[in-house]
Amino acid sequence: MDMRSGGPAHKAHDPGALSAVEPSPAADGLPEEAFRHLDKLAAATLARATFGLSPAAIGLAYADWALHLAAAPGKQAELVMKAWRKLARLSEQAARAAADPQAAPCIEPLPGDDRFRGEAWQLPAYKMLYQSFLLTQQWWHNATHDVPGVSRHHEDVVFFAARQLLDMVSPANFLATNPEVLRRTIETGGTNLLRGAINAAEDARRAAGHLPPVGADAFVVGRDVAVTPGKVVFRNHLIELIQYAPATETVHAEPILIVPAWIMKFYILDLSPQNSLVRFLVEQGHTVFCVSWRNVTGEDRELSLDDYRRLGVLAALDAVEAILPGRKVHAAGYCLGGTLLALTAAAMAETGDDRLASMTLLAAQTDFTEAGELQLFIDESEVSFLEAMMWERGVLDSEQMAGAFQMLRSNDLVWSRVIRDYLMGERQPMIDLMAWNADATRMPYRMHSQYLRELFLDNDLAAGRYRVDGQAIEIQNIKAPIFAVGTERDHVAPWRSVYKIHYLADTEVTFALTVGGHNAGIVSEPGHPRRSFKIATHSDGALHLSPEEWLETAEQRPGSWWLAWHDWLAGHSSRDRVAPPAMGAPEAGYPPLADAPGTYVLQK
Repeated sequence: MDMRSGGPAHKAHDPGALSAVEPSPAADGLPEEAFRHLDKLAAATLARATFGLSPAAIGLAYADWALHLAAAPGKQAELVMKAWRKLARLSEQAARAAADPQAAPCIEPLPGDDRFRGEAWQLPAYKMLYQSFLLTQQWWHNATHDVPGVSRHHEDVVFFAARQLLDMVSPANFLATNPEVLRRTIETGGTNLLRGAINAAEDARRAAGHLPPVGADAFVVGRDVAVTPGKVVFRNHLIELIQYAPATETVHAEPILIVPAWIMKFYILDLSPQNSLVRFLVEQGHTVFCVSWRNVTGEDRELSLDDYRRLGVLAALDAVEAILPGRKVHAAGYCLGGTLLALTAAAMAETGDDRLASMTLLAAQTDFTEAGELQLFIDESEVSFLEAMMWERGVLDSEQMAGAFQMLRSNDLVWSRVIRDYLMGERQPMIDLMAWNADATRMPYRMHSQYLRELFLDNDLAAGRYRVDGQAIEIQNIKAPIFAVGTERDHVAPWRSVYKIHYLADTEVTFALTVGGHNAGIVSEPGHPRRSFKIATHSDGALHLSPEEWLETAEQRPGSWWLAWHDWLAGHSSRDRVAPPAMGAPEAGYPPLADAPGTYVLQK
């Protein structure tokens, strides 16, 4: 059957086929793979009890830290001295507070920590309580850092575990030690706790039934979000390609192809009409195509990273070329989609394929040496553990990924919700971005294993070791100009990591750094208050700047980076605008198949 209709895969020698796995050789009459399967089954069974975290990885990190600390009498003495000093500071604070209840605290919360900012926390008893907590938190930072001989990765893991435990026992999390919750309880006669219990029961029911969170039903895909008009013009086993209807009488000649991450539904780039990046581009006179990834199941376990390249990016490019023959394409990739796009563009450069007019990377990494807090979960032990989990199920479930991201920001995503929803008895109003975030997807076993090992763990793409069709590829061979966007508070793709495209590319690179995080920084529509960004262009042959030097010299602009990107795209397009193209190309085998947003985005 035709892959365009979603039929079964062809054999491995077919260019459109899914990749196959060679059987392992036999040993002593038994397949070696049987022994490996036994190991994976044991690890997958253990993973159910550890929420996907490798006990070996955590144990090794703790042993590294504990053994080196035990062998470091100087560090031990330093920690004892720091403990006494912090106790003395707390005692002095208590004496000052007895004489002057308005005395300044002896320690301030870290930037971004708003747990103790409220007026009620400044009452003497509660001020002493949170001051003692912050001093303890500071001491544990000292205890887990700068222990001689401990590896950087293990140091980060131990500190992360200590931070999780401290966040769990914060005085803000308990009724008896949170003055704001106590005040609300007195004011309402305890009805806040009743509402909180009802909220907790409702959340537990929804989690058990794999239902979306409260309020998400106000953002239905195709009705409230992902409503920009368009048609699905291509479909295969892995993607639907959406072509959006023109909104202007003339358009730029070169179309835009958007490659979102397959870890998320594409419509983060087409949310509500007022904050849809797709709608913005169409209204500026661009012809926009967007990939919508299939939500894979266990039957797709053997889909590979190369399948995502061929059946995803290249298949979409082929469709765009058939619909708009002879025109180059502005390709844009978001998060993992940007990494895949860079990989594909590098492979295209090796074969002389010059269909790209430009490449845009939105919060996308190409060098993973400084990949942020996600590196806490990525080492040989943890990857093997994840592989065992995915091997058993065929996919990495969305719940497992969501749990990891919540742990990275437990104060913001877990404990603040416990306080607001369950202790204060309030509900945060649902917004489109939150509803989208709850509509997660799965990732196939083989592809995600390759991504974790070859790109994240071994950093093969940046090192020039990643191979496509047997040929090592290099990002520096990409000659199309590049526009890259990083966000200031990105925990998934830290902006300094995104910035490393400067060191890998041998072409013009324009880099924009915008306020916000991984998602909210990209969904940054014009007119949004308090938005700003920095931008600068590195010309081919100019001296490279460090991220810090770039921060000092880049131009600061108010407003949305979308406007700057549109101007950049227009500046790298043909001067004359043309009539809008037809939807699809039936004569070339690409007829409209369905209305946008298509069918794959609706898969659960």
